[in-house]
Amino acid sequence: MIPFLDELQALALPRGSFAIFGSGPLAVRGWREAKDLDVLVRASVWDTLAETFPKNEKGNGLQVGHLELFRSWKPWFDDADALIDTTETIEGWPFVLLEHVITWKRAMGREKDQKDLELIQAHLRM
Repeated sequence: MIPFLDELQALALPRGSFAIFGSGPLAVRGWREAKDLDVLVRASVWDTLAETFPKNEKGNGLQVGHLELFRSWKPWFDDADALIDTTETIEGWPFVLLEHVITWKRAMGREKDQKDLELIQAHLRM
């Protein structure tokens, strides 16, 4: 199990209303550690959570312990619901598909994204 899933479980979000994104899909496969969990949630869930939890430092998500909750993944993906609808279940949790992680990390282009892309490519070649 990857870290911080207990924090996500404590939120008791309805199944089908969220997906783990960011480094989570890599961490669950044991490819690298996650320092937090990025969680994409449907708008209806976001509205409820936004009444309780503070915004993160960047102001584009909600901070809940080691979780960062987002209601969109723009400008990279226009339809957050489609990302949630097409997850793959690993260890009982919904993760955004690797193809979307690759698209996002290519677009971001940060040094850590380049390293993650190399990890993904190395494991996919095996």
